[in-house]
Amino acid sequence: MNKKRDVPARRGLRLGGLAGLLALALLQGYPTPAAAEVWKCRAEDGGVRFSDKPCPGSGEAIESRRLQPNVVDAVRLPAAASGAAREAESEAAQRPPVNDCPGDQELREMEVRANSRTLGDAEKNFMQDEIRRVFQCRKGQGRYTWEDWKISREARAAQSSSNAESARRRAEAMHSAADPVEGDRIAQQRRDTEREQALAAARQRRLQQQPQPITPPLPPCPAGSQAAGQARGQCS
Repeated sequence: MNKKRDVPARRGLRLGGLAGLLALALLQGYPTPAAAEVWKCRAEDGGVRFSDKPCPGSGEAIESRRLQPNVVDAVRLPAAASGAAREAESEAAQRPPVNDCPGDQELREMEVRANSRTLGDAEKNFMQDEIRRVFQCRKGQGRYTWEDWKISREARAAQSSSNAESARRRAEAMHSAADPVEGDRIAQQRRDTEREQALAAARQRRLQQQPQPITPPLPPCPAGSQAAGQARGQCS
C-alpha cells in the first residue's frame, strides 16, 4: 500500500528536478539539454520520465529546439548635454528664422520707386540692386532676417535725401554679411566704380593741362566803318 503511494511521489520529484535544472540552465546561459536530444521514456510502473540519453525501454525522442540565452540588450542612453551645448541649442531656438524676404507688395513698391524720375543714376542703380537681392533671397541665397531688410528699407527711403550714399553703404555692408556671394559682387562693383572715377579724374586733369589756343588780336577798324566791323568781329 505504501509502495504504491511512493511511486507518484518519486515521479513528481523526477519531473520537478528536471524542470528546475532546465530553468537554471536557461537563466545562467549555459548550453541546455534542449540543444541536444531529449528523450521521453516510459517507466516500468507506467510513468513518464525525461532523459538526455536514449530510453532503456520504450520511449521517443522529442524534437530539440535551440534556445538563446536569456539576455536583454541594454538601451544606451545619450550622454547628458554639456552646459555650452544646451546654451547653443537655446540660442538657436530663440534666433529669428533665416531668409525672411520682402513680400510681393513691398517688391512692387520697390520697382515703382526704381523708375522714379526724381532719382539720379546712382540711386536708381541701388534700387535695381535691391530688387535683384530680393529675388536672390527668395531663391534661398544668403541668410537674411527681418532686421536686415529693415536696414534696406531705411536705405531705400534715404535715396531722396542728402545722406543717400552713406545709407547705401550701410545696406551694402548688411548684404555682404548676410550673403557672401553678393558681398563679392558688391566689392567688385566698388572696384569698378573706383576705377571709372579714377579714369574720369585723369581725363579731366589732362584737359586742364592742355594749353589753351591763343586768339590773335583783331586789327583796328578803319575810320567810318568801325561800328560795322566790330559787329561782324572783323576789327576792333
